[in-house]
Amino acid sequence: MKTTLYGAAAIAALVLAVFGGRSSSAQDKQDKYTLQVPGGLAFSEVKGYEQWQVVGPSLTEAANVIRVIVANPAMIKAYQDGVPGNGKPFPDGSKIVKLEWKPKKITDPPFSASAPDTVPGDLQQVEFIVKDSKRFSDTHGWGYAMFDYDPASGTFAPATLSSKPPVGHDARCGAACHTLAASKDYIFTAYPKR
Repeated sequence: MKTTLYGAAAIAALVLAVFGGRSSSAQDKQDKYTLQVPGGLAFSEVKGYEQWQVVGPSLTEAANVIRVIVANPAMIKAYQDGVPGNGKPFPDGSKIVKLEWKPKKITDPPFSASAPDTVPGDLQQVEFIVKDSKRFSDTHGWGYAMFDYDPASGTFAPATLSSKPPVGHDARCGAACHTLAASKDYIFTAYPKR
């Protein structure tokens, strides 16, 4: 499991390094940074996430996706300072983004067909969480957004009740799920040893 997590983190970092600064011709048709979920949490609030540091991977076999979690410099600094294990909350301005891809098996050298490697395939979703204690006081200071990606059109759209997982239509949509992580300032992903 440990090897799988390190492998997933390395793959995710490579994907972000190679593709993070590029935009495809399909993506040029849509300015994703103009999108927002009802309640005001906008994609533009995480502008530049493509270059943020990797926090860690997240593998959920039941969802059949490969995930990587990245965070902005304010959140990375808080993690490095020991938050939330030191009992302090993440500061306002902390931002975390979860990128989800469909897994894709590759068999090209140096990999063999008997033991193919799994790498990110089509992008599926971009989710993010923003800490703003004033705006999101009713959800413990965190605002949530999830955007589905359509590989065929190269466009994003706010997630809906028909998305996987199904979500509501506003910036508070992830609050109920994240109450399970209340003791960690409502963030599931820890900052693993480097």
